[in-house]
Amino acid sequence: MKKGILQTPAASTEIVHTNDQHVNVKASSVVGKMSGDFEEDAQVLPEIFLSSRAYTYDERVALFCDQIFSGCSAADADEAINGYIIKQFAQKRSLTAVWKSPQTVFLASCDIGDVPYAGVLVNVNVIPYEGKTLPLRVSVSVAEPYSCNHANLSRELIEEALRELDYSVPILEVYPVKGLGTDVDNIAEALEHARFFYHFLWRDWDDEDECDEYAGLIEKRIQMYYDIQDGIIPGPISEQYRKTLEDYRGKRLDLTNFQTNICGAALPDEAVECWKRYYEILMLSGILKFWEDLRLRSQPPFCPRIYKHRRGKRLSGKTVTHIVAQIMTKDMIENFSEDAPIQQHDSLSAALDSCFSGDTVLISPGDHHAMALASLTDDITIKGVERNDVQIHSDPSYHNFVASKASKVMLMNLTLVQHGTCDGIVVVESGQMILENCLLKCEGTGVRVLTGASLVMKNCEISGAQGAGVELSPGSYAELHHNEIHHCSNQLAKDSKGSQGGINLKVLPLPQLKLFDNYIHDNNGYGVTIVGPDNLYKASNEDLEMTASGDKNETDPLSKALQKLSLEITTNKLESNTKGAIGLLNNTWANS
Repeated sequence: MKKGILQTPAASTEIVHTNDQHVNVKASSVVGKMSGDFEEDAQVLPEIFLSSRAYTYDERVALFCDQIFSGCSAADADEAINGYIIKQFAQKRSLTAVWKSPQTVFLASCDIGDVPYAGVLVNVNVIPYEGKTLPLRVSVSVAEPYSCNHANLSRELIEEALRELDYSVPILEVYPVKGLGTDVDNIAEALEHARFFYHFLWRDWDDEDECDEYAGLIEKRIQMYYDIQDGIIPGPISEQYRKTLEDYRGKRLDLTNFQTNICGAALPDEAVECWKRYYEILMLSGILKFWEDLRLRSQPPFCPRIYKHRRGKRLSGKTVTHIVAQIMTKDMIENFSEDAPIQQHDSLSAALDSCFSGDTVLISPGDHHAMALASLTDDITIKGVERNDVQIHSDPSYHNFVASKASKVMLMNLTLVQHGTCDGIVVVESGQMILENCLLKCEGTGVRVLTGASLVMKNCEISGAQGAGVELSPGSYAELHHNEIHHCSNQLAKDSKGSQGGINLKVLPLPQLKLFDNYIHDNNGYGVTIVGPDNLYKASNEDLEMTASGDKNETDPLSKALQKLSLEITTNKLESNTKGAIGLLNNTWANS
């Protein structure tokens, strides 16, 4: 496993593994020149086994950290995975599977177009390996009836390819067929775990760094995987990490190919090029390791944004109303005085770019986009005519949808539609944000109030957030009046650690929250989650009413928490939240 400074990573790390279903293409026109010189129609590939089980964080940790890699170093990772797979074959040495071959095996012989892999039905025989044959390979032969996923893949071509490979292929390229019994299903599931490891947990630099506490490193990466799945790490940040990792792997493969094409001793120019490419991938690996150390969770903004300069007030002291409409009509200005400064803009972006502090942006009905909403620095009011008629859509490639650093920004009568897991549908980075009569349709993170910032939200509705509908950072402040927060914390991985509920408070130092006449329902987790050092406490609706009215015993841990937090709860309705109305959680996030 040890490699020279310019050598390639373990061969298994260069394999692109997929969890795609079989490609159900009937290759009825295949003509195979067999020994008897007759035509043979290829059959449709049978369905492969894919586990329907959704593994939780704890189950993944138990499998990889406690079972496979317990006491293992990174240099022995391949051997540990191979040993785990071999154990699954104890009762079953042969089976039928689909061999998903990389397209490169057949590129010189035929074109298989856009099909993601060259697939053929094979018989698999597992021969116990001696020594450290890495990665583990198995013996295969073409199965009957001949079946493949592309018309250009004749049996003759498959046989030729297998002869070149000495009828031996990497075990992770074979996918057992469904319906062959429990033993085969267990083998297929074990192979899925191995592919999961190489695709999501293994890094090419692991054995080079000689990490001795490898199980601990894998546990952190498993947590990071679930944080991405649950929306705790915003989508644009995880996407940026993924693209950088792909870039690193691509450049490393390019370096390997460049070295392979050098004949004999490297010329000076070739040596310089090798070192140049090596330092490029070294830089990328350093960035990736830095991000992983932070668990992709540094305080937003993750990548510092260059905010436009705060313009302040106009020298004249006047304020302007900016009307966003393709055509100005008389009805739009009938309520303004004759000398009121009014400007018309074709787009919301143009209006925001023209604003000074104190201005108002009035948006006409329709669908709108504005990247400038992610860098609000001046004290302005943005409002629509009717909430349901004015929809503003996010750009999923940006970290933020609406983000403010101004002293006071007001959004009124708007529908915000979030596309992708932006880092907050609304993020109050500093100053105060007022949301009034707004509908927030989340696909990623909900409203986030950072340390020192404040939020006042009235008559609004929040739904669909992967995390909490409203998340309060330590030292923040929020007042919520007559709002509805529902169906939030809808993480993809059903792990209790991701169930942040409707409202999530992180209490070191203490934030402040006032709730009046809100309806918080059908969220995954508590209606209000208080994340602090206290033990878990579940509150029923009766407990909540007694606490709000002052009848609850003062020694109750929830009552103490509410008093310390300056948390005011009056006439709110919390129901149908999966864990209850209010709960205290251990402060696990502080150590993450």
